[in-house]
Amino acid sequence: MKRLLTTVVLSTFVALASAQAQDNSMSFFITSAGPGNGADLGGLAGADAHCASLAEAAGVSGKTWRAYLSTDTENARDRIGSGPWHNAKGDKIADDVAALHSDANAISKETGLDESGAMVNGRGDQPNRHDILTGSNPDGTAAAATCANWTASGDGQAIVGHHDRMGLRDDAPSKSWNSSHPSRGCGQEALQGTGGDGLFYCFAAD
Repeated sequence: MKRLLTTVVLSTFVALASAQAQDNSMSFFITSAGPGNGADLGGLAGADAHCASLAEAAGVSGKTWRAYLSTDTENARDRIGSGPWHNAKGDKIADDVAALHSDANAISKETGLDESGAMVNGRGDQPNRHDILTGSNPDGTAAAATCANWTASGDGQAIVGHHDRMGLRDDAPSKSWNSSHPSRGCGQEALQGTGGDGLFYCFAAD
């Protein structure tokens, strides 16, 4: 009986430890590169597939990945599941959707890592890549500028955020991770011209 009880306790401990380790696995990252055609990501389906491909290449499988992007018909905040989310090093980004869209979120240059755990260039680095495509307002709802719902690589605009929480001014938009300013255009060169590179956030929705 004593041996059985010890086995049950040990099994429970192992299960809890495994669950905790699984909970801390990567469920958030910034893409290390975009598809390469500016803000034409192939729509939401193409962006989601890009997230999944990068995660798979980094050794993370079995998750449903969603790009943090808004369109005319979808809000970014409604696409990404309920949380919590952790970066590639296990740092918690936010507990839930409400925390993500509040001052409680932990996105910064130090924690806004790509799928391999590398830091993404920010303001002051060469080249600056801190403009992250979102097409969203601060609360995660859709903004007007989305580069034709992520299918345009020429004229147009997309709202971007600053993952490093830095900008030209000391104000809320400059420090916003998801809603800082519109891009100059939708092409790769236009995105790079304002300090971006066609990168976007990926979240595990399950």
